[in-house]
Amino acid sequence: MDLSVRKEDQILMSLVHYFVTKENYSPIYVHGVKDEIWLEKLDGPYRVIRINSNRIINKEQFEFDQYKIKDILKQIKKKTLSLSINALNINLNEDDNLKDEEGLKNIDSIIVKDLDDIEKNEMVLEVFPNIKNNLIKDTNGLELIFNVTKDINEKTSNENKRFEKIFADKKILITYIIMTLCIIYFLVVGILGRTFSSTSVLVRFGANNVLLLKSGQVWRLITYAFIHAGIIHLLCNMYSLYIIGPQVESKFGKVRFILIYLISAISGGLLSAGITNYVSVGASGAIFGVLGALLYFGMRFRLYLKESIKSQILPVIIINIGIGFMISGIDNACHIGGLIGGFLAAMALGIPDDERNNDHINGTIMLLIFLAFLCYLVFFR
Repeated sequence: MDLSVRKEDQILMSLVHYFVTKENYSPIYVHGVKDEIWLEKLDGPYRVIRINSNRIINKEQFEFDQYKIKDILKQIKKKTLSLSINALNINLNEDDNLKDEEGLKNIDSIIVKDLDDIEKNEMVLEVFPNIKNNLIKDTNGLELIFNVTKDINEKTSNENKRFEKIFADKKILITYIIMTLCIIYFLVVGILGRTFSSTSVLVRFGANNVLLLKSGQVWRLITYAFIHAGIIHLLCNMYSLYIIGPQVESKFGKVRFILIYLISAISGGLLSAGITNYVSVGASGAIFGVLGALLYFGMRFRLYLKESIKSQILPVIIINIGIGFMISGIDNACHIGGLIGGFLAAMALGIPDDERNNDHINGTIMLLIFLAFLCYLVFFR
């Protein structure tokens, strides 16, 4: 039995099949729309692709359609915490004579009345060179629906399994080892130095300072992050690490977590030494780096963690940085350096089961540039 399918719907289903299964776009639920599909990919060549099969035959319909596109993109921009969005608008049933001289900002619009139209479109082929050989062209309506539904469901199932693996809680170990080392080192410093807060004792056991780094004692960029000047200092940092550390260790894995922690400690220590003369101690620079890694994770999955970013992660960062500026004795340079270093380290190292080559490359380059700049501030200025 042949199931009749409109030509526009056949084209729409074929395009959706390609963008979802071959280009890893995800459908967006947009309230109030009919006969159109919205797709999104945060790191795609087009952030948003809209495929519309509604009939557009006069200027009024055309202008309303453009207004609708801008309004929905504004909602998506707000939802994904984005400053700008580039989009591809594909109209399947629009009169060829309807043109907007100015066009829509950051939106490329094309008319596709047959699959051959999109296979011959140079702009589309430049961005999606594989589209030419991957469009389903079944003429049987039932077969088309079956193939598209089957492939999309399979793709969605695989994506759900991947997300479950990324978001699943894992056994925590490294966070507790770091906390144990900080506590042991605190006791060792107190027992052998007979005090927990004397500057000379802290320097003796590995505190960070620009003059000491310039003398060749670069190992202090690690040791300072395990020393604390008093029990309150230790308890505050250990509580913060206890809250934040397991989340990042669970999401990034043990090896990546160690690297993020150490890189954050180093970048925080370098920025502190580069712009202050403080004798710096404490795990807070590294902890801010762990927070930076959590921010990167939230930004990477902001479609799912948008509210967590706005209501939890960003407020914690802003409040703690603000406190550092208002209260004397807090090494805010170390916090900021650690925060940036942790974010870039997370970007460079990546998230297990979530390959993003562009992020790995860009994050590695930016991290190396940032560390090189910090080394210049400390050792060559």
